[in-house]
Amino acid sequence: MTGITFGHFVADARKKLNMTQKELAASIMREDGSPISPQYLNDIERDRRSPSSDHLVQQFAKVLELSADYLHYLNGRFPEQERQEQLTEDQFSKRMLAFRKGKEAK
Repeated sequence: MTGITFGHFVADARKKLNMTQKELAASIMREDGSPISPQYLNDIERDRRSPSSDHLVQQFAKVLELSADYLHYLNGRFPEQERQEQLTEDQFSKRMLAFRKGKEAK
């Protein structure tokens, strides 16, 4: 069974907002302020590449109105054991909330 990927999740969110790849790419800014290319976005959506920085993941979250935490999770920025569970966005958000509450209690 193949779980949801960063690329497919971004593509689905983009389509729900009726955005073209060209429009989304123009809205995702690199650290230097330049937009990513439509080809780079296409490669991300087809899982041929991953965002090269946390900054880009944050940009996708902001523009597509998605959870940055979940996008980081899909981008593989969490331990392999957690990634293998193939959590839904809701399940992941609940775990992150519980984790953060636990850290605040210390």
